[in-house]
Amino acid sequence: MSLTNAYLKRVYEDLESRCANEKEFLQAVEEVLESLEPIMDKHPEYEENAVIERIVEPERVIMFRVPWIDDNGKVQVNRGFRVQFNSAIGPYKGGLRFHPSVNLSVLKFLGFEQIFKNSLTTLPMGGGKGGSDFDPKGKSDREVMAFCTSFMTELYRHIGADTDVPAGDIGVGGREVGYLFGQYKRLANEFTGVITGKKVGAGGSLIRTEATGFGICYFTDEVLKANGTSFEGKTVLISGSGNVAIYACQKATELGGKVVAMCDSSGYIHDPDGIDLDAIKDIKEVRRARIKEYVEDHPNATYTEGCSGIWTIKCDIALPCATQNEINEESAKVLLANGVQCVVEGANMPCTPEAITAFQEAGIMYGPSKAANAGGVATSGLEMTQNSERIYWSREEVDAKLKVIMQNIYQSCADAAEEAGKPGNLQVGANVAGFLKVADAMVWQGINY
Repeated sequence: MSLTNAYLKRVYEDLESRCANEKEFLQAVEEVLESLEPIMDKHPEYEENAVIERIVEPERVIMFRVPWIDDNGKVQVNRGFRVQFNSAIGPYKGGLRFHPSVNLSVLKFLGFEQIFKNSLTTLPMGGGKGGSDFDPKGKSDREVMAFCTSFMTELYRHIGADTDVPAGDIGVGGREVGYLFGQYKRLANEFTGVITGKKVGAGGSLIRTEATGFGICYFTDEVLKANGTSFEGKTVLISGSGNVAIYACQKATELGGKVVAMCDSSGYIHDPDGIDLDAIKDIKEVRRARIKEYVEDHPNATYTEGCSGIWTIKCDIALPCATQNEINEESAKVLLANGVQCVVEGANMPCTPEAITAFQEAGIMYGPSKAANAGGVATSGLEMTQNSERIYWSREEVDAKLKVIMQNIYQSCADAAEEAGKPGNLQVGANVAGFLKVADAMVWQGINY
C-alpha cells in the first residue's frame, strides 16, 4: 500500500483487517483512495464527517438463496446478491451479473466503482450492483426463465424506480432482463422503469445495447483529440466478444480504426485484414458459439487458445473489454514494447495496479474504466428518464446525448486532474471528480444518512 495521508491510510487499514478475503474490493478501494490524497488537505470536513469510512461501506447488502428446477426436474440452488452501496445522489443503479465467479467481493468492488461512474455521468444515480453465481451458458430458455423468476421473487421487494434500478451485466442480456422484468411486473402489479435494458417497444431505449461500446470509443476519441491524434489509421485490439466488445469494435471502425483482434474465454482471433464484425455478431449473438469458428470462413485469420496472448499483437490502441485484471504488468510491458499509444478500459478494472503504473510511467494515454465505460449506465439513466416521462427518443437523439455525456465525462476528468495537480492523469481525475459530488452530498445530508 502506498497511501501517505494519515486519515486515508487509517481507514484503509481498518477496512483491510475487516475484509481481508475481499481482494477485488480492496483493490478498487485502494486505487480510489490513492487518487484522493492530493485533495484531502483541502477538505477537512470529510474527515470530520467520516465520509471515507462511510463511503467504503455499503448502505445495505442483501444475500439470498435462489432455488429453481432444471430440465431434468432436479432442484438447483444458487446464491443471489444485491449490494446497495450509496444513494447520496440518487437511487441505487447498477447491473446484475450472472456468472460462476460472482461473490460478495466482486460485487462490492463493482458497486463501489459504480458510485463514482454514475456520479461522472451527472445524472441523479447512486451506486449498486448485484447478481448470482448462476451460469446461463448452456442452459435452456426454460431453465434461464425458471432461475430469473425465482431470483426476482426475492429481489423485487428491495428494488423500485425510486429506490434501486438494476440493469444487465455479464450473463444478463435481453433474454434475462425480459424474464426478470416480467416477474417484477407480475409481483408488483405495476409497469415502471425499475429495470433498464428492456426490449425496445416494451419500455427500453434505443442504443442501450450499443451504449457501453459506443461510449468507450467516444471517450477514447476525446483522449486522442486532446493529444493531437485520432482513431484514423490506428490498429486496435479489443478483448472480449460480448456486447461491449462488439459495439466498441463497430464504433472504432466507424471512427477510422482497424480492429484486428478479439477474444472469448477460450482464446483469441487475429485477423490482419480487420475483424469482420458481421461474422462476430452471427457467432456470438445469433449462434452463441465460440469465437474460434471465425477462422473457418476467414483464411487469413488465426485462432490461438488462451486469452492473454491477445496483448502480444502489435497495436496502437488497446481496449480491454473482457473482465477485471486481464492486463497484468507483463502484458502491459509487452504492449508498450510493441508501441501501444493509448489504453482505455472497457471492462471494469481490467488492468492491474502494476499495469496502470507501467502505462503512466511510460507516458502513454490511459483512460480508466469508471469514466470510459460509463456510457452503458448513462444510457440506462436516459432510459429511466424516458420511462418516467412516458416519452420516446429516436436512435439519433439517444446517440447524440450519449456522445455529449462521454465528452463531458472526459472534460470533467481532465479538469479535476488539473485541479488536483496531476494534469493529464485521467485516473486521478475520474476518481476526484466522481468522489467530490458524492462526498459533498453525504456531508449535506448529515451523518445519519
